[in-house]
Amino acid sequence: MAIKFGILDQSIVFPGQTPAEALGNTIKLAQLAEELGFERFWVSEHHDSPQMAGASPEVLISHLLARTEKIRIGSGGVMLQHYSPYKVAENFNVLASLAPGRVDLGIGRAPGGLPRSTKALQKGLSETEPLADKLVELEKFLHGSFDDGHPLAGLQANPLPLLPADIYLLGTSVSSAKLAAERGYPYAFALFINNDPDTARAAFDTYREFFNPDKGTRPVAILALSVIAADTEEEAAELAGHFKSVRVTLASGKTVNVGSLEQAEEFAKQAGETYTAEVRDADITRGTKETVRARLIELRDTYDADELIFTTIVPDFQKRVRSFRLLKEAFEEQPV
Repeated sequence: MAIKFGILDQSIVFPGQTPAEALGNTIKLAQLAEELGFERFWVSEHHDSPQMAGASPEVLISHLLARTEKIRIGSGGVMLQHYSPYKVAENFNVLASLAPGRVDLGIGRAPGGLPRSTKALQKGLSETEPLADKLVELEKFLHGSFDDGHPLAGLQANPLPLLPADIYLLGTSVSSAKLAAERGYPYAFALFINNDPDTARAAFDTYREFFNPDKGTRPVAILALSVIAADTEEEAAELAGHFKSVRVTLASGKTVNVGSLEQAEEFAKQAGETYTAEVRDADITRGTKETVRARLIELRDTYDADELIFTTIVPDFQKRVRSFRLLKEAFEEQPV
């Protein structure tokens, strides 16, 4: 494939399923992604959500690495704001030691849940740091230790792997793109969360404009989007259903994206603030393999993306599998 593809799976517990069944499907999808020759497979982090089984990406990644052989496995992403960079580095150094060259450490900026879970995750933390500072600390611990004179000089997040996990920054805003650029990280914009094309375009333009070449890396722009391929246009439209995206703006100015007005109300209630909510139809690229292929190429060219990573929200697991197989067929039959 000329275009690199990946899968982001959220381990959704669809009606009638158990969390164990949802996680079992995540394992099967990782193995399918490897069979199809996809570049990477990421799992998400969600808290206090009965509809999502993936609360601990580090644990799930470990299992997926053991159940696959060569595909890159990673987080999409770890919510670093809740955690000690040192402990995150220890976790991913263990993973990278077990599977050298196969581990991605995607960092997310969202809370991954409602205010109640954020409070529980951060309970007992004695200090808070900006994400930019936490990233500096995380990077140091993935590759060694701080220089002499730093309060943590000499401290290592053992075991130090030969090939440390690669850091990716995930986001839905211009500010996240600029942070990724300044740190010299690959950047993934989640179009399936924030489907405003102007914001996406501005984020990628900012990423390339401010990318720091001193890090010895090159810019890698990844577009994460929702895709459903089916044998007919009608079937694809039916599978896409009526998913919504709701952008919540609290009185304090904080914004977050949720899946329903009910979740928006609960988020504001737990935050103890008034709010406004903007409801949008979910942006799902859908259709036959020919239709989807044309749209994906258009999106790739619009945003000059180096990679595409797909999430597919379809309750019928076999139809999800069919969707990914059709995607592979579409690009094998007509390479780009």
